[in-house]
Amino acid sequence: MEDLNKFSSGTDGFDVNEKIYVDPEVKVSPQKPKKEKEKYVTKKFFAVTLIIAMVFSAVMGAGVFGIAVSLSGGKIINDNNFSLAEVTGSELSIQKIVAKNENSVVAITTESVSTDSWARQYVTNGAGSGVVYSEDGYILTNNHVIDDATSIKITMHNGDTYKASLVASDPQTDVAVLKVNAKDLDPVDLGSSDAVSVGDLAIAIGNPLGTLAGTATEGIISGLEREITLSGKSMTLIQISASVNPGNSGGGVFDHYGNLIGLVVAKSSGSDVEGLGFAIPVDTVKKVADALIEDGYVKGRPAAGITIVDLTSASDAMKYGVKTTGVYIDEVTGSNAKKAGLKAGDLIYMINDKKVTDSDMLVREIQSHEVGEKVTFTIVRNDEMKDYEVVLQDSNEIK
Repeated sequence: MEDLNKFSSGTDGFDVNEKIYVDPEVKVSPQKPKKEKEKYVTKKFFAVTLIIAMVFSAVMGAGVFGIAVSLSGGKIINDNNFSLAEVTGSELSIQKIVAKNENSVVAITTESVSTDSWARQYVTNGAGSGVVYSEDGYILTNNHVIDDATSIKITMHNGDTYKASLVASDPQTDVAVLKVNAKDLDPVDLGSSDAVSVGDLAIAIGNPLGTLAGTATEGIISGLEREITLSGKSMTLIQISASVNPGNSGGGVFDHYGNLIGLVVAKSSGSDVEGLGFAIPVDTVKKVADALIEDGYVKGRPAAGITIVDLTSASDAMKYGVKTTGVYIDEVTGSNAKKAGLKAGDLIYMINDKKVTDSDMLVREIQSHEVGEKVTFTIVRNDEMKDYEVVLQDSNEIK
């Protein structure tokens, strides 16, 4: 990385040739012993010297202040007019990052059949983005980009188009794998989302609005491990400041080496919202994608075997005929949950001695365990509180 700890105040080598002016009104008495002449200065000289000293002091002070600011907090802050790539310590320029990946990001268009209130069917079009995962035609995107699609088309950066088939998808992580009949494609290089830090360079490449394929936007990593709820599912995402729009979903986010660190999944919208984009970490994407390619689903995902409803208002509670707000069991679907004694209508008050604040918290706690482990639900039923132990099952085993 380029050494940014170089400062130049512009004052080094300042050379002042001082002149001594003798006042002609001063006389030396001949009766006194001869002494070395005393040096006197005129008002003019004093003023010139004072001005020079003030200028020298101001320039040196500014230089010292710049160094102090640059080293404040133990961080090197570049005070020159560098580009975003240089300021963030990028190994590559933005242009090089885009050039490295422009052939690895694709545009996706979909068609799906919908039915209106008169039972008439019509075709709707959708658009998104994707990244090339392998030379032999595997493409990664979001599940919501291709969900319910009857036709999927991939367009490469060079204009080549392919009909794509769905290999498998995972709604929980919003990752999907597509396949096209092609060879010698240019796959992305995978980075590590665990290696990124807030302030690192982030380049998003995708197909905003479904018509602007190959669009690149720059920003930084704005936050890590953001707990976001999308379509009722709790997700842990990377936050970026690079601009993303509808159509960017499934596109790539790249680091300062040009490596993939995430898939764009969402943005916060609203007239008063700026620069809030989110991406699925690449470590999650790779794990899920490999499982989808190998098995068609994600193995080993723990589930309690219950469906839940989050009642957050008094009116919601009234609709369900319960007295208090909270997280309730709507249906018991797993054999282990049934065996443990859980029932529809139970209020889940605690899990493993942790107060259940909302459904997202409950899901995160369950998924922090492994299949086969026991979790303890503290249930309120008929105004009585009781503990129930449930052995977690593989989510794919629960019908």
